[in-house]
Amino acid sequence: MSLIPSFFGGRRTNVFDPFSLDVWDPFQGFPFSNSLPNLPSSAPETSAFANTRIDWKETPQAHVFTADLPGINKQEVKVEVQEGRVLQISGERSKEQEEKNDKWHRIERSSGQFMRRFRLPENAKVDEVKASMENGVLTVTVPKVEEKKPEIKSIEISC
Repeated sequence: MSLIPSFFGGRRTNVFDPFSLDVWDPFQGFPFSNSLPNLPSSAPETSAFANTRIDWKETPQAHVFTADLPGINKQEVKVEVQEGRVLQISGERSKEQEEKNDKWHRIERSSGQFMRRFRLPENAKVDEVKASMENGVLTVTVPKVEEKKPEIKSIEISC
C-alpha cells in the first residue's frame, strides 16, 4: 500500500500500482472521521484542494503570498482582509461534468472549495493589498509600513 493519502473515499485500485493514491486509513470507521465540523459533505473528495499550499515570504517592502491554483480563473478566487488583520484567500474549482457514456479510469484532480487564512503582522498596510493572477499562480502583496529610523542628534562636547 502507498503512504499517500486517499482523497476519494473507499474507491480502491490495484495496490501494486506504483502511482495509486489508495492507502490504508487508520481512522476509517472512527466516529469523528466523517463528522468533522465545518467540512462540507464533499470533503473526502476535496481534501487535497482544501489544503491548498500557499507560500508566505517577507521582503523589506512587503509580505508576499503565492498560491498555485491550476485550472482556476481569477473570477473563482476571492482575496479579502477581514477583522482588521486577517488575510483570507478562498475560491472554488467546479467539478467536471460526467457524461453517461464516459468511463473514468482515475480521478486525481480535486474539485470543491478552499480557504486559507493568515493573521497579518502589525506592520502590514491592509489598505494597500494587491492581488494578481497569471498562469494559475495567485500572488498577493501586502505592503509594509516603513519603519521610522531613530533620529540621531549629535551633541557637541564643551570644554
